[in-house]
Amino acid sequence: MARRLSGDLDEDRFKPLRLMNGVYLQLHAYMLRVAIPYGTLDSREMCRLARIARVYDRGYGHFTTRQNIQFNWPKLAEVPDILADLAEVEMHAIQTSGNCIRNVTADHFAGAAADEVEDPRIHAEVIRQWSTLHPEFSFLPRKFKIAVTGAARDRAAINVHDIGLQMLRNEAGEPGFRVVVGGGLGRTPIVGPTIREFLPKAELLSYLEAILRVYNRLGRRDNPFKARIKILVASVGGDVFAAMVEEEWQALRGGSLDLPEEEVARIAAYFASPPFEALPAQDTGFEAMRFEDRDFARWCRTNLHAHKQQGYAILSISLKPVGGVPGDATAEQMEAVADLAERYGQDEIRVSHEQNLVLPHIRLRDVHAVWQGLVAAGLGAANIGLVSDIISCPGLDYCNLANARSIPVAQRIATRFADLDRQHDIGELKLKISGCINACGHHHVGHIGILGVDKKGSEFYQITLGGSAGEDASLGDIVGPAFSYDDVVDAVETLVETYVGLREKGERFLDAYRRLGPAPFKEALYAGH
Repeated sequence: MARRLSGDLDEDRFKPLRLMNGVYLQLHAYMLRVAIPYGTLDSREMCRLARIARVYDRGYGHFTTRQNIQFNWPKLAEVPDILADLAEVEMHAIQTSGNCIRNVTADHFAGAAADEVEDPRIHAEVIRQWSTLHPEFSFLPRKFKIAVTGAARDRAAINVHDIGLQMLRNEAGEPGFRVVVGGGLGRTPIVGPTIREFLPKAELLSYLEAILRVYNRLGRRDNPFKARIKILVASVGGDVFAAMVEEEWQALRGGSLDLPEEEVARIAAYFASPPFEALPAQDTGFEAMRFEDRDFARWCRTNLHAHKQQGYAILSISLKPVGGVPGDATAEQMEAVADLAERYGQDEIRVSHEQNLVLPHIRLRDVHAVWQGLVAAGLGAANIGLVSDIISCPGLDYCNLANARSIPVAQRIATRFADLDRQHDIGELKLKISGCINACGHHHVGHIGILGVDKKGSEFYQITLGGSAGEDASLGDIVGPAFSYDDVVDAVETLVETYVGLREKGERFLDAYRRLGPAPFKEALYAGH
């Protein structure tokens, strides 16, 4: 940093160094992206992030779809001090950018979900240790993203990752992985094919190494738009790519990459379940408060989830208040979440890829007290999974790659649907917005997706319908011509009202779209044009 600031190091030579350490140059300033491996952190780490926001930034941080946090306004000269502060709590920004294996993500309910085969964070940590500063994979053809889920319900979007891993059991009851390769969004969105139905978990690293070797050798370096592994897999075909990986893998199996049981056990010990109390499945105090307090009951409908341990619940904390910036949290809010986690939640916090926070281990008898604390901190939005729980990239407000604004559109849509009773009546609806074709807002896999495009200097918004990032992964269909900035919110309202008018009892927006197809939605949007 001293060499860069003195002029001894020019921007071209500084760029690869800063990117590998998470420092971007955005539209108005540098940005620092901090890794939160598999979205897990504790109160001490969250308080340190709050301190960084307060001391080095403008009092807030932005949680991302990669379960990281970004600080949008650090002074370049102070970045070494920030990194030193992070290191004190065992955090860093290594490989949050660059053509390397990025932060490994996982199901944000890991270790708490009632439906998981095993805690996927154990294997995400194995992958993190293997991939960090790996000499063979530090300069790949393009950035590389891996996600792991431990359940049949995919809460980690594994089908749209370079490598997606789903834990399952074979007929003999042995745990292993289904391996998906070549998914991704951006200018060429693809739902990845499964190249192996079952991989024994002890052979995970040798198989991943085989995939990366094939990609490193054959991936295109002549064109950054054709460099992702999804392009390679699509060009040769999933079956051919799987055969190449199998051939490479046979030369690697049975060697130093096989995971020793004692090492897996050592890592697994870090993810041992906290000392849960033996509690009844129902708590009378919790049920009474849910009956007496309508606002609390409404929040429980969307933000409370089943836990593997009876007497406990998983709590989602929405970072999508009406009129707010999706994914943003102030220093004070981070500290409030840290305090609640320490007092009530076994000192565990998660970041979801949908830009929200999670307290994974809350006793039912404490849920109302936690909710009150969240409301006091401005974090009480009861909208998880609803139309205002919007994923949005930074767009043209921050990003020098964007063609259009994303944040103001998200704010206007959330404001239009501010009535919570209406949101709950509409039901589950995942709306996602990107400010350019790079698709950082995951618009391709939104039930309603919105893509900002530039038309002769004006902002327009293309709409896609029917996408999903879950186990039923699908890419949205473009419904027709783009809408102007002034008209896009009305277009979303038209889509929602069309769905409400045509849905069958209990039918989600996505289910209705898949049943009806695009025709009634197109007709409603473009009638008279």
